[in-house]
Amino acid sequence: MTMRTRNLGTTGPAVSALGLGCMGMSALYGDADRAESIATVHAALEAGVTLLDTGDFYAMGHNEMLIGEALRTAPAALREQALTSVKFGALRDPEGNWSGYDGRPAAVKNFAAYSLQRLGVDHIDVYRIARLDPDVPIEDTVGAIAELIEKGYVRHVGLSEVGAETIRRAAATAPIADLQIEYSLISRGVERDILPTTRELGIAVTAYGVLSRGLISGHFSRDRQLAPTDFRAHSPRFQGENLQHNLNLVEALRKIAEQKGVTVAQTAIAWVLSRGEDIVPLVGARTRERLSESLGALDVTLDAADLAAIEEAVPADAAAGDRYPTAQLAHLDSER
Repeated sequence: MTMRTRNLGTTGPAVSALGLGCMGMSALYGDADRAESIATVHAALEAGVTLLDTGDFYAMGHNEMLIGEALRTAPAALREQALTSVKFGALRDPEGNWSGYDGRPAAVKNFAAYSLQRLGVDHIDVYRIARLDPDVPIEDTVGAIAELIEKGYVRHVGLSEVGAETIRRAAATAPIADLQIEYSLISRGVERDILPTTRELGIAVTAYGVLSRGLISGHFSRDRQLAPTDFRAHSPRFQGENLQHNLNLVEALRKIAEQKGVTVAQTAIAWVLSRGEDIVPLVGARTRERLSESLGALDVTLDAADLAAIEEAVPADAAAGDRYPTAQLAHLDSER
């Protein structure tokens, strides 16, 4: 396996062809092993992964502190190659409930100060609000990040889950390195208006949810019981008939994967990689075993016949159920 690099847009840094999404190491997908999580971050860095993605609200700072520990205990050469991508602005209470988003300039700078401390770094490489604050113009939020760049605390402005109009307004305010948004075989709304806009403006895409929270990983069973604290226990795509329908899509994809001698997860990740050099998939591996499988996608080549077979097996809009519960859909500025 040779780790390739891609650029985060026309103004962003060069990063590894795959990034590591670290959220599941702290929250929303059940219990995680701290030692294994840190070992997984180290293994990713050793494999050439440079982009580490987190959010200050992932378990209320736990994830940033975990990444900080992983960086602090990694060999200096690996630590220096790591690039941090941080989302901010999501508000939570002590019980873990969500209570909106805060994109006010003063709040942006406050969030950044805490993230720098928890991560143990002197700058954040890509900084972005997790969701659009409907009460604050995106120009104000992006402008605050631009001020942090001027002072050396941030390197690049990112966006997350916003639509084409917001992307244009943000890009008119400051150079945007990339848009982070869900993109997978069964979440393809980005292809309608958002991806054409980012490509027109020279903005890269970091794609999260490339395995749809494990749904299309090939490892999710029909009878799996999810803890109440697991996000998927409340996700429409993991409920009842929706789940059965979606796992039937996975079985169709499995046939193609087996013919190529690779796993379902590798096929799904390779499909996202095939969408363009401006797209960097984030893999949400929580263990070294799952990380190794995901990295194997870099060695998978999908030719025209493969892509046609995948399209037939899992057509666009084939998934049953929304990608978020109704309450969270209300906060999306992007395609739902």
